[in-house]
Amino acid sequence: MLVNIHEAKTNLSKLLKKVKEGQEIIIAKAGNPVARLVPYTDKPSKRAPGSAKDKVFITPDFNDPLPDDILGEFEK
Repeated sequence: MLVNIHEAKTNLSKLLKKVKEGQEIIIAKAGNPVARLVPYTDKPSKRAPGSAKDKVFITPDFNDPLPDDILGEFEK
């Protein structure tokens, strides 16, 4: 949901209720997003080292130069 700053100030309690229910609110100034209201969590989720083991595969040619046709797309 996108709201402007004036609306956010006027309806902060209502917006916080929506955030508490799980909705994300974007606050904008002149139509440009400047802030995001999201539900607060007590602790950030823990990262589990090795959780992507056997899920990621890097090909042997990973560090080889890009083909000219693909490299040309980056140089436009």
